[in-house]
Amino acid sequence: MSENPALDEALRLVDACYGRISFRRAAMSKQEDYLGGKQPLTFATAEWKRKNAQRYSGFSDNWCGAVVNAESERIRHTGVKIADSPEAAMVLHEQWLINEMDMQSSQGFVTTLTTGRSYVIVWGDTKTDEPLITWEHPMNVEIEYDWANPRLRVAALKTWVDDTKEYGTLYTADYVWKFERSRASSADKFFSQAEQARQKGLGGGAWTPRAVGNEVWPLPNPIGEVPVVEIQNRPTLLGDPVSEIQGVMPMQDAINLLWAYLFLAADYASMPARVVMNQAPPKIPVLDSTGKKIGEKPVQIDDLSEKRLLFLTGDAKVGQWDAARLDVFTDTIDVAVAHIGSQTRTPPTYLVAKSGMSNVNADGLKASEIGLNKKVLEFQTFTDPALREMYRLVALAKGDKELAKMCRLAHMDWMNPEIRSEAQLADALLKMKTMGFPLEYLMELYGLSPTEVERVLAMVDEQNTDPQLQAALRPAQGQPGGVLNASPVGN
Repeated sequence: MSENPALDEALRLVDACYGRISFRRAAMSKQEDYLGGKQPLTFATAEWKRKNAQRYSGFSDNWCGAVVNAESERIRHTGVKIADSPEAAMVLHEQWLINEMDMQSSQGFVTTLTTGRSYVIVWGDTKTDEPLITWEHPMNVEIEYDWANPRLRVAALKTWVDDTKEYGTLYTADYVWKFERSRASSADKFFSQAEQARQKGLGGGAWTPRAVGNEVWPLPNPIGEVPVVEIQNRPTLLGDPVSEIQGVMPMQDAINLLWAYLFLAADYASMPARVVMNQAPPKIPVLDSTGKKIGEKPVQIDDLSEKRLLFLTGDAKVGQWDAARLDVFTDTIDVAVAHIGSQTRTPPTYLVAKSGMSNVNADGLKASEIGLNKKVLEFQTFTDPALREMYRLVALAKGDKELAKMCRLAHMDWMNPEIRSEAQLADALLKMKTMGFPLEYLMELYGLSPTEVERVLAMVDEQNTDPQLQAALRPAQGQPGGVLNASPVGN
């Protein structure tokens, strides 16, 4: 214990958060590898792996990527609404665009689906004095929650490394503590000196204060809140949030192994096999150092099988030698892929499984996507509170406490997860217009962002108030089949 209780508590929080980060890094690294198709050959016997695993080590029939991409391509945050204050909502959306959050969120949602979580940090840009939003990987960030109320954030830790040092920044409501320490090895990207020491039971290395320019240490937190928010995928009341591919990975291993078996069987079937009748297998002479033959040894059975040779001695006869049935493997692979689709609610149109694609009409294919659409809506439900909190932190970073209060009741807009053709969407919007829905609401359903809605509404106002434009459009009114046959846009 030091003479500074606040520093002791900060170091305790750093160790607690860092320990959880270190514990989950191996599992998350494996999940990221499976998403990218880096999948080891598993479930094979030791003998088979010894002979054949190296040959197929670079192959994978990657369905983990298909499962994640099928959902992530339907997830897009399009804007925020605040009751009775569209100007405030526009301010928040502008910060979303300034921080390139369309791109960052796309990456963050893929990571969230893959590993089960990701993080967003809100801070202030010292150069522009504007909020700075960054989406962070869960192998580098962790939050310490209040044990009595898990919704309250006590602190958050962000870590990163360079060639020689490891860095940690601890955020609390009052201060920002910056630390550093040496790395044990520069070869590891994520696993630091503390992790290697923890595995050996030696405890982590000592963190030391990290001075940045003329900053005071610790740095006072002007936001007054822990500026880190966790984005979770299907969180549970007990345990961690769920990765979309956690259950897919064992089936993925089985599929890869079946393909390896099929390739090996096809390799043997593609070359002619030969039978030597009434003769023993050949032997290899054994020579001494001078080259003189001193004995013989039989040829290895593996060498004979590799050359497709079979020796039969005595009165042995060959009655039939059937070719291997390769469809046994492909049929089983189709069943395994269909199981992945059912378990993850991924439509057969993404997995192209024969069992799900035969004799299915358009309505049937649309119905097959209901599960995926519901899963996306479920993801939005879990993510809405985190995005509200992110926007609230953005408002606090701007120093606008009134806007921060309004963010608690903000409505998050998302792209409709149901994929429809332009004709279907236009027909639906036209029917809703005849029912009396306002143009601005219809544009939101169409998928326009708040800035695009404002631009289109301005164009509508200009069109309706410009006398020259109205005079030019008037002759087209009432023409059969004309686009302006209906009432003017916006009426």
